[in-house]
Amino acid sequence: MAEADLSRDQDRTAGDIRSWLVGRIAHYLKQPAGEIDPNLSLTEYGMDSLCAFSLCADVESELGVLIEPTLFWNVDTVAELTAYIAGLSAKQPPD
Repeated sequence: MAEADLSRDQDRTAGDIRSWLVGRIAHYLKQPAGEIDPNLSLTEYGMDSLCAFSLCADVESELGVLIEPTLFWNVDTVAELTAYIAGLSAKQPPD
């Protein structure tokens, strides 16, 4: 599955964000995207601080939303992370 370019899309949905996140997380964990359950703890997949830092940089670069790597210890699933990022993204003014 090809990742969508969400950086210029102000009409991105939570589903778009979730799909993109699943793709990036699968990339870092070297697992097929289809095996990432959005409701399962990312630590159960083996996500570590290096993956968290890398994913934060990707989120900022692609979505224009700044998140801290420590967020992954409080928002631990793709579903929770999607909701958090979608909420921040909705507050961002259009370019």
